[in-house]
Parts: sequence; C-alpha cells; structure tokens
Amino acid sequence: MEALLSGSSDTKQSEDLFGEIEEDRSALPLAAAGDVQPVIDGESEIPLTEARTLVLSDFVPPKADLTEKLVRVAYRLGISGATLTAPFRKPARPRLLATVKPALAGDRVAGMALRAGHFMINGMKAPISEVEYQSSSRATPPFERMIHGFAWLRDLSAAGQREQCVETAERIAGLWLKANPKPGKCAAWYVDYVSMRLMAWLVHAPLLLSGKDEALRPQMLATIDETARWLDREVRRTPDPLGAVLGWGALIAAGLLLPQGKPRRLYAEAGLVAALGDFVGEDGGALSRSAIAQMDVIAMLVDLEACYRAVDRDLPQALCLMRELLVPPILALRHGDGALGNWQGIGAMRADRLAALIDASTVRTRPLKDVKHWGFHRLTGGKTIIQMDAAPPPRSKHSRSGCASTLAFEMSDGLSRLIVNCGGAALAGGLVPARIEQGLRATAAHSTLILDDVNSTSVLLGGKLGKGVEKVEIERSEIARGTASAQRIEASHDGYAARFGLIHRRILLLRSDGCELRGEDVLAPSTRKGQRGKIKFAIRFHLGRGVEARLSEDRLGASLLLPDGGLWQFRLGGNDAGADLALEESMWVDGDGHPHGVDQLVVQGMISRGGGQFSWLLKKMG
Repeated sequence: MEALLSGSSDTKQSEDLFGEIEEDRSALPLAAAGDVQPVIDGESEIPLTEARTLVLSDFVPPKADLTEKLVRVAYRLGISGATLTAPFRKPARPRLLATVKPALAGDRVAGMALRAGHFMINGMKAPISEVEYQSSSRATPPFERMIHGFAWLRDLSAAGQREQCVETAERIAGLWLKANPKPGKCAAWYVDYVSMRLMAWLVHAPLLLSGKDEALRPQMLATIDETARWLDREVRRTPDPLGAVLGWGALIAAGLLLPQGKPRRLYAEAGLVAALGDFVGEDGGALSRSAIAQMDVIAMLVDLEACYRAVDRDLPQALCLMRELLVPPILALRHGDGALGNWQGIGAMRADRLAALIDASTVRTRPLKDVKHWGFHRLTGGKTIIQMDAAPPPRSKHSRSGCASTLAFEMSDGLSRLIVNCGGAALAGGLVPARIEQGLRATAAHSTLILDDVNSTSVLLGGKLGKGVEKVEIERSEIARGTASAQRIEASHDGYAARFGLIHRRILLLRSDGCELRGEDVLAPSTRKGQRGKIKFAIRFHLGRGVEARLSEDRLGASLLLPDGGLWQFRLGGNDAGADLALEESMWVDGDGHPHGVDQLVVQGMISRGGGQFSWLLKKMG
C-alpha cells in the first residue's frame, strides 16, 4: 500500500503504464468520430452483434373485423360503451367482472410501515393521518406519485393476508376520496397519476372492496367508473408520452374488468399500440432515456397481462413484443451487484426490486449491448462493467428528470462500484432535499468533463433541459492483438461548441480481463481557427460508496480501496494543461432515496481554448 502511495513509485509505474498507451496510440489514433479504423497490424475488427430493432409492422393494433373497427371509431367519437353494446338496455351498474391476481409484488417493508401507520416514501416516514391528500397541496413529486398514484397499494398487498391489510387500505382510500371529490387541474388529475391510480384500483380491488365499510364499496366503484370515463376524454390530449402509455393501459384494464367494456377495450388497445410507438426508440429504449419510465411501462404491461388473464384472454401480440423489447435496455444498466446505475435522475435501484420486475415480465434475454436511441453503451471484461452515456439528452417533450450527463460513465468491479454518478434527482423530495434536485442533474454531478462550471446542456426547472448537446458521434469496436483483446468506445459531443468553440471527445478502452481501463478526454476546436486564451476545466470521477481513496504524493495518482478489499490505482498520464488531482466530497443516492457521502477525484486546471488532451488509467492491482 505504501509503495503505491509514494510519489517515486507512482511516477515510475505511470511512465510504464502510459508508455504502453503512447505505444498503442499509433494503432488507435485520435481521429474524428466516424473516421476511426480500429485495425491493428492487419488484425480485423471483431464484428458486433446487431441489436433487434422495431419495424412499422410491429406497431399494429390487435386484429379486428369491420364491426369492431366501427366500434372503435364510434367510441372515439364519444358514443358510450353501454349504447354500443346494449343500445336498448339501461347502463349496467358499476361492478368488477373478475378478480385480478397480480404477478408483481410490492415492497414488503414499505407495506409493513403502512400497517404500522405511516408511509415510507424515498426513505422518509410520513404518518397516514398527517399527509395532505388534497390535490392542491404542494407536495414533492415522490409524495404525489405515492399518494395520488396509489402506488402504496402494491406495497400494502405484499405486507400480509388480505384480511390484515384491508383496514389500512380503506382508511387511506377514504381519506383521499374525501379530499378529492371531483376532478380538477392539480396534481391528483395529472394523466399519469390518474392512470396509475385507476390501474391500482382495478388490480388491487379486493383490498378496497372487501372490507367492513359498507359505504366505501359503492363509492369506490362509482369513482372507478367516473375516473375511467374522465380518462377516456383526457388521454388523447396529454402531451406527456409516458402519461399517454399509462393512460391507454389503464383504459384497457377498465375495458376488461368493467361491464359493457368491449368498446373501451378495442379503442384503448389501438391507442396503446400507437402510444408505445411514440414512447420508445428503435432499440426498445424509452425516448426519455429514463430507467424509471422504462420500468413503469414494464410494470404496467405486467399488470395488464394479469387483467387479460383474469377474464381468460391473451395479451395482444403487439404488447407481448413490446414487453420483450423493453427489458433488454434495463438489463444493460445493471452493475455487478444486480442494481441499476445512476442515470437520468434514477437512484441505484435495488437488485431484488429489479429482479422481481424482470421475473414478473417473464422475459428472458441478455442486456442490450449495441444501442442507437437508448444511448447507454455497455462494456464488459472479467468482473468489470462499464456503462457510458453516449447520446444526446432527452428532448423536452420526453424529459422528466433530464440530466446533462453526456459522455459520463460508471464502473463496477464485481459487487463493488468504483466510479458512479450522483443520481437521485427523480427521488428528490424525500431524504434528498428538493432544493438540490437541479444540482443532481448538472454535469458536475456526473463522472465526465465540465468546462468553466457550465453544464454541457442547460438544466431547467421541472425536469426539463434546454440548449446544449445536439449531436453525439460514436464509434465502438472490439480489437484483438495476439491473445489479448479489448473493447473500445470513442464518442464526442458538441455541448460546448457554441459557447467555448470546443468539442469534447472521450475514449475508453477496457481490457478483456477487466483489470485495466484506459481513458482519454480530448478537447478539440469546433472550427478550423481555435479561440485564444484559457479556460477552467474539471474531469470528475465520483467514487462508489465505501471506496477509500488516498492521493499519491505527486498528486498525479490515487489508490482506491474497494469495500471487498480490491485495490485499484488511478493515474494521470501526459496532459496539455499541467493539471493536478484533488480529492473532494460528493454524494451518491441509492435506489431507496437515501443519500450517502462519498468522495470524488477531480482532475482540474486551466487549458488553452485551442484544445488539449488528458490521458488517465484505472488499473487493478494484485
């Protein structure tokens, strides 16, 4: 350990290691993205397996005869389901036609907390009697999602037998119904929350309709019917792609489980297929680039299949296909511990919760490796996993907790995370203060380069993003030399071109055994004539929870001791700015919304506006 921390030893080792990088640079030249030719001394590039892509024929509503097509059109025009199915009878009274057996279980700990008298929302306890249920109350998004989306019903159902949970469910539902007697314009009537609420009511109906409160049952059934009719009108008007997908799914569930619902089901099936086509890219990744949105849709499809099963029907083929396409992108964001990386506002979703969702989906597949629209590229070697954001940020239409994270990366070694992003912006409002939400979405909260403390893409209020990165060019390959091989990815973005006249390019080269990651960050002029003067820069490497970092005496390297005892060394190579290395405080948010204090390595200094380059190395020792 002491030898690794001594300046002389570090300097010598750095020379040896980066001598290898300089030697390889002739074989792996820094060229414009798209011009890279990863061919070494006549050795051919290993081709990558193509990702499965969507085609237009995949987004076709379930087959319907002429009569059913006319029913869809009539229902869309506002003719009621009762009129279309039984025109000479009075509308059937609200009731449920079947009982759903959910395939996806909730969080038992959160459910037990509910039975004990309080919500558990992103690590924060909130007594049931003290929560504000009015839609006009100013609650943070996590509270709104839990209270108005009735997300707590899934957790409560996992906390015991139905008889043990009914009283709690009736109590909370009664408080909410009393506080929200009719639709409004506030949070409780956002389309996504209404959709989640309606689906939860239908899937977990036994918790709400089988208790001792005789007045609640007819009120609950009437509210379900009214909510479905409200959603019939509003789902077409929402500009939110995720809200539209969840809304159409909830309407299908209502069409399956409520009387005279066939017209609604036919209408909503066509709507859901079209909405899913607008929600995902060609590789199955959500255009919002949000893992939370991706999982919400997978969970909705799991619940929807349970609704189809309850009435002895099969999930339409188009929806089965979509479920198969939604799962591989999520798997690509898993680290060695089975939990998710911190991307686009999400925390490190627990491995057991993610595994439960994947199991419930019944999809068995491998992680998506080569992506076009999802944008999160994955490199693996030995026990090492690299995730890299190599795509522009989501457009405003799709963004909810959009982050300026272009060209950031995360790295794990087995069960330990070595390099991370702060994450947790979408969970702010619980133990993570809401006031730092924008900071968690900033470029500085991610393991990448930042110029003059300016975000690569503007971070706006409400989870939206402004101007910045418009174009990302990327080239990835697998290279081989003799018995050795490595995976290489090179990407660049134009987020600093307009303001500073510079393009940021990052190269990552992971050895096949996972014991060495070589990196290079390059700043190149965006025009032929570079600007004069110098500018401040910083390259941040946020360290995983429990990683003990110690700087070398020459401040050009650091030893990184992992919680499992593994030891990595970080070294700076030659650079054009005489940069040094500092150790600063940072924060990392887990999947339950708990913030944890961590450290970060920061390479910082001043660089010419004409550009420069910085080489660095992460090497496993022993």
